[in-house]
Order: sequence, then C-alpha cells, then structure tokens
Amino acid sequence: MTNHTADGFIQELKQHQNEAEIEKMKKFFKGSDENTKCLGLNMRTVFQIAKQFTDMPLTEVERLLESDYYEVRMGAVSIMDFQAKAKKLPEENRQALYELYIRRHDRINNWDFVDRAAPSVIGTYLLDKPKDKLYEMAHSSNIWERRTAMVSTYSFIKTGNTKDTFAIAEILINDPEELINKAVGSFIREAGKKDEDKLKSFLNKHARTMPRVTLRYAIEKFDKSTKDYYLNLKKS
Repeated sequence: MTNHTADGFIQELKQHQNEAEIEKMKKFFKGSDENTKCLGLNMRTVFQIAKQFTDMPLTEVERLLESDYYEVRMGAVSIMDFQAKAKKLPEENRQALYELYIRRHDRINNWDFVDRAAPSVIGTYLLDKPKDKLYEMAHSSNIWERRTAMVSTYSFIKTGNTKDTFAIAEILINDPEELINKAVGSFIREAGKKDEDKLKSFLNKHARTMPRVTLRYAIEKFDKSTKDYYLNLKKS
C-alpha cells in the first residue's frame, strides 16, 4: 500500500480515472468554484480508496482539500468521515476533525461533501456540547455552511433529539437556494420518524408558505391522505 500521504492518495486515484466519465461527474458539482476539475472517477471507487487511507494525518487531509479536483476533495471528506466514525476515537482527534472542517469550509463547497462528513464530523462532535456554531452557520451567507447546519443535526436525530433539527429548519424555512430547501425537507422528515407530532406541528405552521420542494421531501413517508392534506394546505 502506498504511504498515507496526500500525494499517495492522489496517485492511487489517478490509476482509476476515466476521461469518459469526466462530463458525467461534473454534473454532480453544484458549487460556484470555477476552478474545480474532475478526474472522472465514480464515487464508489473514491470511497473505497479513501477507506484504505483512513489513517492519513490531518495535515495531509488538508492538502487534499486544497486540490482543484472534485474527487480529491471528496476523498478528503470521506477520510474525515471514516476517521470520525472510528470506535474509541480520542476526543482530541474528534475535535481536530471538527476544527479542520470548520476552518476549511471554503473547500467543502458542494452538497455531497457536506452530506458525506457533516453528520459524523460536526454533528457527532457537538452531541454533548453547545450547538451555537450550527445556529451561526444557519445564518451564514455561504450556502454550504447553511447546509452543514441542517445536515449535521442528523447525528442528533439518531439519538432521539429533534429539537435542533426543527429549530434550524425554522431559520432556513424560506431559504432562496433549492439545495437548502431539499436539506430542510429531508431532515425534518427524518426527525418526524422520531417525533411525528412535532413534524406535523411544524408543517401545520409552515406548509402554506414553505417552498413546495421542502414540503414534498418532508411528507414523503406519510400515507396518501396525510400527504394530500398538506399539499392542499399549500394550494389554499
């Protein structure tokens, strides 16, 4: 196995690149970073290689984040995710992952980068800590920080805590960006699996005015009559 450096990881990725896949992969990148390029790797391959580099030092992970290549940055956040999910991870390591993510959010600048690492790196770290940083990011002008605020709460949902999910959803309920609308709908739906009454209460308050895509994502798991009820509220 190649040594666990940024250069070693990139070298491994390049052995699997496929120019025929470059245009397809570009469609996944929704950021405004015009410098981002693609190698042409499918995500499964990126994740498999990242898992082999789980022990990479964070100084090297940060070098990956600085890359212009989409798949390299996805590899970086995947390594962070694998590290954060390690059993018996020392608290200082978990804090270092959290701090790297926050400090280099300028490079975590696509929806799937956020979705890959935010729950494990940000959410899990904050489980037993004040959540102020998430509320700060929910008010950010940066779309990806706002998405991190919402997506990170998935870790809380899994422990049965839905309070912050709905509170951050309140802040983001009329966000102008569709990628935030979808995140809000998705994670209040997940919170609703733990507390359906709270989801219905939220929808009773917001269904008439919230973006239609948020509503559709939020009601996805309801039965047809309940879905129709909320969709009709939207029309009225």
